[in-house]
Amino acid sequence: MRANFTNVIETEFTNTGLTVNNQYEFRVIARNAVGVFSEPSDSTGPITATDEIEPPSVSMDPKYKDVIVVNAGDNIVLDADIHGKPTPDIQWLKEGKEIDKTLRIEVRSTQKYASITIKDCTRLDGGEYDLVLRNSGGTKTIPITVKVLDRPGPPTGPLRVTGVMSDKCHLSWSEPLQNGGANISHYILEKRETIENLKENAEYNFRVCAINSEGVGEPADVHGSVTASEKIEAPEIELDADLRKVVSVRAGGSLRLFITIRGRPEPSIIWEKEDGPLTERAQIESTSSYTMLVIDNVNRFDSGKYNLTLENKSGTKSAFVNVRVLDTPSSPQKFEVKDVKKDSVTLCWDPPLTDGGAKITNYVVEKRESTRKAYTTVTSNCTQTSFKVDELQEGGIFYFRVCAVNEYGFGVMAETKNPIKVAQVPMPPGKVTLVDVTKNSVTLAWVKPVHDGGSKIICYNVEMQPKSSDKWGVSCTVKVPEATVSNLTPGETYSFRVIALNEKGKSEPQELGVPVVAKDIEIEPSVHLLFNTYSVKAGDDLTVEVPVRGRPKPVVSWKKDGLPLRQTTSLSIVSTMVSSKIVIKEAAIEHVGKYEITLANTAGTKSTDIGIVVLDKPGPPASVKVDAVTSDSITLSWAPPEYDGGCSINNYIVEKRDTNTTEWQIVSTNVARTSVKVPRLTQGSEYQFRIYAVNRYGKGKPIDSPGITHGNSFTLTAPFKGKPMPSVTWNKEEVDLKARASIETTETCTSKIIVSEKLY
Repeated sequence: MRANFTNVIETEFTNTGLTVNNQYEFRVIARNAVGVFSEPSDSTGPITATDEIEPPSVSMDPKYKDVIVVNAGDNIVLDADIHGKPTPDIQWLKEGKEIDKTLRIEVRSTQKYASITIKDCTRLDGGEYDLVLRNSGGTKTIPITVKVLDRPGPPTGPLRVTGVMSDKCHLSWSEPLQNGGANISHYILEKRETIENLKENAEYNFRVCAINSEGVGEPADVHGSVTASEKIEAPEIELDADLRKVVSVRAGGSLRLFITIRGRPEPSIIWEKEDGPLTERAQIESTSSYTMLVIDNVNRFDSGKYNLTLENKSGTKSAFVNVRVLDTPSSPQKFEVKDVKKDSVTLCWDPPLTDGGAKITNYVVEKRESTRKAYTTVTSNCTQTSFKVDELQEGGIFYFRVCAVNEYGFGVMAETKNPIKVAQVPMPPGKVTLVDVTKNSVTLAWVKPVHDGGSKIICYNVEMQPKSSDKWGVSCTVKVPEATVSNLTPGETYSFRVIALNEKGKSEPQELGVPVVAKDIEIEPSVHLLFNTYSVKAGDDLTVEVPVRGRPKPVVSWKKDGLPLRQTTSLSIVSTMVSSKIVIKEAAIEHVGKYEITLANTAGTKSTDIGIVVLDKPGPPASVKVDAVTSDSITLSWAPPEYDGGCSINNYIVEKRDTNTTEWQIVSTNVARTSVKVPRLTQGSEYQFRIYAVNRYGKGKPIDSPGITHGNSFTLTAPFKGKPMPSVTWNKEEVDLKARASIETTETCTSKIIVSEKLY
């Protein structure tokens, strides 16, 4: 065996120059950088030098496994991916013969792909095609069947005319050689007069056409002409049995009404739809022996009765065909909204004109808020032609729509043309009170209606009825719940009532309880407040306005927390003929309190309290004291802030500081109660504690405890009472406290002793 050495760097090598059909063995030896060789790695055995052979095969679309059906005029494309080694030779055959390339036929092939394209195919392009592949591995034939649907060819001969009489003859023929890929359904026989305007001895030519599902095929002429005597024949219409029943067609399909006719001379043909004109999509094809109405892509509106009328000089003949298009229903009729309430509406409609050829099973009702783009379903199973929609937002603006449903699906929607506001007339105004009366005017006030009906109150009508009349008349119209009626007759007695109006109409009237005499009288002061407590965020401005009523005009005075209210740069009092108000600039804690307004005139006095709350961070906690001392902890307690900031205290923050340093350390940031146990303290060290209160507006100012020595020291605190303030002395048996303790006594009647070491 002869050995060849080849140096390679990679782990792959192609050996060329081999002799076909010779056997070879190979081995690989590794060598490192210093020239040391490894043991060889031999091949698994002798290898024969020969080309790889793979029999031909193809990969094709699964649709090619069955008959390929196309319509005449379409393009046929047959293609396949080719496999095999060596590359197979490719040949396309039809009916066993190789296909010639033309302008319509394009054949393409590469090493891995083969295709044939036939453009504008005719029925002659149908048949059996074969894709033949050949290489040294064998031959592969793939049969493909193509069926081209087309109108049939002409009937075949012999076409003969026998039994010619003055008014009839007999014709016979054979089936077309090409049926167009579909069964022949029937034939059309046509005739043509060759000599015009002759009533007797007229000559006729005949031809026959076959018909399949694709249409009317090519005609075959009967050779020669037939002479017959002129005969007048009244029009006749032959309806097939299927046309005498209701013709049903699914929506989207095609309607074809083929009717055989007769008549001499050839009658005029008129197609009509009983409930309206024929659709523009209708196509009519007519000869002397048949007429055909075709409507493609039918819809529900194509349902109805179709009338056919034939007329010639011998008479008139009519027939009709009932057509039912199986579709979803048309839109409901006369859709309207009735009985609008503050939170509901009632919808009513009539059934659709067209039920789609199937019974209507139910209706679907939908709604859409004016602020949204999408409809939502209210009910999908309404079986009546009305429905009440409840739980609507008062005052909301809605659109509604409804559709009918049958077994074929949801029909066309009927929608409200205009938006519907869910509202009703308002309730009557509340209590009407007499505010003022003079010899020629009356001033009234009233409470707004409990409910506005779901629509904003537009105005109020104040109506008046003199005692001398039995009719009510509108005296004035206002937008606020207060009005003055002028130009009254002094001494006359009047009755008054108030009516609220919104966009839906008028409320029931609310009357003033008693008649009023137009004269000057004294009226006790009165105050009508919308609120008794006013809140303002710290730093914001606040105006509290109080209407002033009474005759003569009351004198107004203000107090705060029981003391006369003083005006400052941040608080001012502004009074007019009809009101008095407090104006606060940049509200702060100093403005918090109970305010009292007093109105006084010769008829009486009226006072009302008003609370003002300033929403701010809380004040500091109060009175920190030591409750317990252990070897490593101190328990503290305190009182809540005097001012909580107008809302509840959320928690407390406790900090500590060794008095030998200036640094504060967090003990706890979330203390819920007014006490805390501070652990891990150093015995003998002095500590100071700082406590903050926290509410929704933040952390308030802190309170600091005095220095507290931990371990041997302790603090005793004792409140006391007495006037004048008594003197305070602390004693423990005979121990000298001055040397061992510090004593603090305050004017708030509290005395505290801090003992620095144990007392024995």
